[in-house]
Amino acid sequence: MASQCSLSTLFPIQSQLDCALDDAKTQQEKENLVYQYLRKLDEREDLKIPDFQTGLEWLNTEGPLSLNKELDGKVVLLDFFTYCCINCMHILPDLHQLEKKHSVKDGLVVIGVHSAKFPNEKVLDNVRSAVLRYDICHPVVNDSEAHLWHELEVSCWPTLVLLGPHGNLLFSLVGEGHRDRLMLFTDCALRHYGEQGLLKKHTVGIKLYRDTLPPSILSFPGKVAIDNSNKRLAIADTGHHRILVVSSTGQLLHAVGGPESGRQDGNLSEASFNSPQGVVIKGDTVYVADTENHLIRKIDLLEGRVSTLAGVGAQGTDKEGGAMGPQQPISSPWDVTIGSAGGVEENVLWIAMAGTHQIWALFLADGKLPKGSEFKAGTCVRWAGSGSEENRNNAYPHKAGFAQPSGLALAPEEPWSCLYVADSESSTIRTLALKDGAVKLLVGGERDPLNLFAFGDVDGKGVDAKLQHPLGVAWVPEQSSLYVADSYNHKIKVVDPKTKQCNTLAGTGDAADTLGPEFNKSCFNEPGGICVGAGGKLLYVADTNNHRVKVLDLGSKTVSLFPISQDCTDLAPTNPSGPTKAPVLPKSAARKEMPPVAVSAGQTLIMSLTLTLPEGTKLTEEAPSCWALSAEGNQWLLDSQVVTGDIVDLSKPLCISTKLPASVKDSNNLPCLTLSVWVYYCMEAGKACMMKAASFTQPLQISNSPGEKEVTVALVHAF
Repeated sequence: MASQCSLSTLFPIQSQLDCALDDAKTQQEKENLVYQYLRKLDEREDLKIPDFQTGLEWLNTEGPLSLNKELDGKVVLLDFFTYCCINCMHILPDLHQLEKKHSVKDGLVVIGVHSAKFPNEKVLDNVRSAVLRYDICHPVVNDSEAHLWHELEVSCWPTLVLLGPHGNLLFSLVGEGHRDRLMLFTDCALRHYGEQGLLKKHTVGIKLYRDTLPPSILSFPGKVAIDNSNKRLAIADTGHHRILVVSSTGQLLHAVGGPESGRQDGNLSEASFNSPQGVVIKGDTVYVADTENHLIRKIDLLEGRVSTLAGVGAQGTDKEGGAMGPQQPISSPWDVTIGSAGGVEENVLWIAMAGTHQIWALFLADGKLPKGSEFKAGTCVRWAGSGSEENRNNAYPHKAGFAQPSGLALAPEEPWSCLYVADSESSTIRTLALKDGAVKLLVGGERDPLNLFAFGDVDGKGVDAKLQHPLGVAWVPEQSSLYVADSYNHKIKVVDPKTKQCNTLAGTGDAADTLGPEFNKSCFNEPGGICVGAGGKLLYVADTNNHRVKVLDLGSKTVSLFPISQDCTDLAPTNPSGPTKAPVLPKSAARKEMPPVAVSAGQTLIMSLTLTLPEGTKLTEEAPSCWALSAEGNQWLLDSQVVTGDIVDLSKPLCISTKLPASVKDSNNLPCLTLSVWVYYCMEAGKACMMKAASFTQPLQISNSPGEKEVTVALVHAF
C-alpha cells in the first residue's frame, strides 16, 4: 500500500491545478491558481516526506544534509536522476537557470537524488565523475538502493519534486520539457512562503568537488577519431569543451574551443563548443557532434574557421527533419561518421541522435536515402528510428526503435554493407543496412523490444551476449571485426559479425587506471570512444573517466598511454614561463624579408607557409623538425614569448596563427614577426640525411582602426 506521503497522494490534487493552468490565459491567472493551490496544501498535514536515510554518500557538500536540520526553512527541489539518461541530461540547463535566478540565501536548494538504473551507476566514484562531467554544482546524494525513490513511488527518470520549508510535498514534474512550469511553481512557492516568514536565509555547506582537482590536458574525453591518410587524430576533450587535433606521435597541432562552454562560430581562436562528443576527421576537415549545443559543427583547419552545419542551438523535438541544416532543430547528437547515400562518395554525415533515439543524415552533397527520397546538399533528416525509446528491430527503418544511440561505425564493404550502432540504453549493438535501412540485432539486449534492462557482462553469441551501456564502436575491415567500448563494464570487446560471437578483449571489469600492460591485466573507467589506426593494428580508446587516451596494440596485446604534447602549433602560448628567445639559425639558413602587411590591433594574423623538399627526399621522422615564431626587439607582439612547434607533415601548408595585441606601442620602425623553420630530411633511396633552415621576417603596419577578424599571409619556400 502506498504511504501517505508518496507522490500518489499528491498527483490527484496537482492534476486539478495542471488542468486549470492549461486553460489559463495570462501569467497573472497562472500565478493566482498556484497561490490558491499552495494555500490549499497548507491545510493538509499528510504531505511531509521521510528524511534522507542516514549513512548515504553525499557529493558537493561538507557533509550529509537533512530535511529536518540543514534544509529546514528552505524550498527544496529534488531531482531524481540516473547519469546515463539523456532525458536527465536535458533538464540540467533548466536547473542551472533556476539556480542562477534563486540562490540558497533566497531560500532555494536543489538536491540531485541519484537513483541508479545500471549496477555501475551505484558506485560513488562513477557518480562523482558524472557530477564533474555534467558540471553539476548543487548537492547530490547517492541513493544507490533507491530508498527515497521507492518511498515516494517515483516511477521514471527524470522526476522533479518540489518541497515546502518543512519537507512537505508541493509539486512534481515527470520527464523533460517543463521549464516554464518549473519556474512558475518555484517562483510562487518562494514568494508564498517568504511572505509568511517561513523561509530561512542560512547557507548550506556546499563544497564543490571540482575545485579540489589538479589540472589535466584532457577532461572526460568522449570520442576519438583518426584520419589514417594524414596520421592525425581528433579528440573530443569533452570536459574542456574543445576539440584537439594531434599527430600520431601525440604532437598537439590544433586546440579549438574551451576551456569554458559556448556556441561561437568563427576563427579557431574564437570558436567555442559545449560538451562535444562525436568527431570525424577527413583531410583538413573535422566534423563535430556539439552535443549540449544540439549542433553539428565543421572545423576547417585549412581556412582556420568553425561553422555550424545543422541545429539551431537549442534542443529540438522534431523527429522527422527535412529542413536545411541551420534551420533544422536537433537533439543531443552523440556521434558522427561519414558515408555515402545514393550519390557521390562521402556525401552524407550519419548522426547518432541520442536525444530523439534515432539515426539522422546530414547531406554534404546531393544524395538519396536507401529506398527513400532524394535530398539536396545541406538537408538534415531522420533516417531510422521512430523516436520511441525501444530496442525494436524492423525491416522498415522508420518503424525500428533505438534507445539513446551513442556510437557509430561504418562497414560499407560487402557482405556487411551496414552502419553499426552502439545503442547504449538497450545495451545492444545493432546493424542498419545501407541498401534498405533494415535494423537488426547483432549482440546484447533481449528479444522484448520494451525491455531496456537486459544488461550484464557475458561473453556469448547474439542475444546471449550481455553488455552494459556501450558507447563506442569501431570497424576493422582488414579483420572483419567490430570493436566495442563496453563502457559500464569498463572493457573493450570484439565481435565477429558473421558468427555474432562477442568476447572480452581487454579490461578486467574493474573501474581503474591500471596499465597491465597485458590486455587482461589492464583497466579502464567508462571508456566512451574507440577508433582504429595503423591498418587495423592499433586501437585508440577514449578512456573517459581516466581523462586519457589509451592505445591497444593488437599484435603485442598490450596497452599503453597515448602521450599528448601540451605545446600547440597553432595557438599563442598560455604558459607565462615559456622561452623568450628563438633557437639560433645556422649561417647557411635562407633569410627572406617579406613586404609589409597592413593589419589592425587585436586582429588574428595567420602565417601560411608552404615548404617543398628536394625531389627524392622525405622528412626524417625521428628528427626534430620544428618552427619558431619570435618578435625580437618587439617582444610585446607575442607577450614576451616565443611560439614553437613540431613539423610533421609537409603535404599541406603549415598554419601558425597569433592574435595581435589590442593596444599598439609607438615605434620609429615597423614591428616585425619572424617565422623560422628547421627541417631534417633524408634521401628516399639512400641513408644521407641533412638539416636545412630558413627564416621569414614579416613587417607589420598596425593601425588602431578595426579590420577583418583575421588576415592571412602566404609564405613559400623550396629547399
